[in-house]
Amino acid sequence: MPDTYNHKDMSSNAPATSPAPVTEGDDLTKARIAVLLSGGVDSSVVVHELAQRGLHPDCFYIKIGPEEKEEWDCNSEEDLEMATSVARKYGCHLEVVDCHKEYWNQVTKYTMEKVRAGFTPNPDVMCNRLIKFGAFDAKCGHDYDLIATGHYAQTEWIDGRKWLTTSPDPVKDQTDFLAQIYQWQLKKAIFPIGHYMKEEVREIALREHLINARRKDSQGICFLGNIDYNEYVRRYLGENPGDIIELETGRKIGEHKGLWFHTIGQRKGLGLGGGPWFVVKKDVENNILYVSHGYDPATAYKKDFRIHGFDFLTEGINSLPHRVTFKIRHTPEYHRATVEAVNAEGRPAEFIIHSDENIHGVAPGQFCVVYDEDHHKCYGSGEITM
Repeated sequence: MPDTYNHKDMSSNAPATSPAPVTEGDDLTKARIAVLLSGGVDSSVVVHELAQRGLHPDCFYIKIGPEEKEEWDCNSEEDLEMATSVARKYGCHLEVVDCHKEYWNQVTKYTMEKVRAGFTPNPDVMCNRLIKFGAFDAKCGHDYDLIATGHYAQTEWIDGRKWLTTSPDPVKDQTDFLAQIYQWQLKKAIFPIGHYMKEEVREIALREHLINARRKDSQGICFLGNIDYNEYVRRYLGENPGDIIELETGRKIGEHKGLWFHTIGQRKGLGLGGGPWFVVKKDVENNILYVSHGYDPATAYKKDFRIHGFDFLTEGINSLPHRVTFKIRHTPEYHRATVEAVNAEGRPAEFIIHSDENIHGVAPGQFCVVYDEDHHKCYGSGEITM
């Protein structure tokens, strides 16, 4: 876990005020640390890990749940109860920070604008940039040197630069969800459980008798507990029925309830008989969903695609190596590729990814997260465009 934080040369997106810098080599006991405590087992073990070092960080529970409590089962009351219990166990101050308006005005706006345009956004990625390391920093985090979260990721200082690096747990690694945070946000971030496997975190929680040691991980959208993604979208965009057309024949084979409920490469939940069927194209203007019949049709794959607005995570790094690994969705697998710079000197940077193998379900709006050849150092991410 890093013990460093350098607060100079921040981007224009940095907070207006900042604490005194903690320089490389300083002990964490000299740093002011804020822990984002969600009520889940991962962030709870973060508090334990810091307490083991003799630290008593301030804990913060970020509240963003929707106002319509009768419609949404967010488990927010239970989350707060568990966060309170963990903070009390380790003698830490806990404060509730209301980021409701920021979440719904920023993350929800981003998500709905993207899906309405036919893209495949990732609200969890933008939640980290805009809320956990953004709105929180503006409200409280600017008073702290470091912000600790329960992400399965690591940071390392390599040749004087701070890098986001992968967790040893390939299934739980969450560097892809962090690949859009700003450089100044990475400087402040620490991930105290990032070097563990998930089962090790569970074992620690059980051994320390944490109240949520056996609690299941949330499967919903970032922060929103058990909310299903399609319900989240339906709440704001409603339904917009249209035709489902077989790409090869032009034959209508069904109807969809809205293009925004479907993603390129999707093979389940279409409600069509005689499958498998794969979503291969969206015609937003005419509200048509195109599908292809058969087992893994060629139309569902791509080897070459463009990414734009690449966000470099590490200060001083503004180019990608010729050979990289990457992923376009949250899976344990990485793909190998060659990178072609299109507008590398400009801002935002643009690249073409030439994958060594065919990739299933490449869709505009997804983030392509780029790593070194050993998928250890994360360079950042860019949005896929067609």
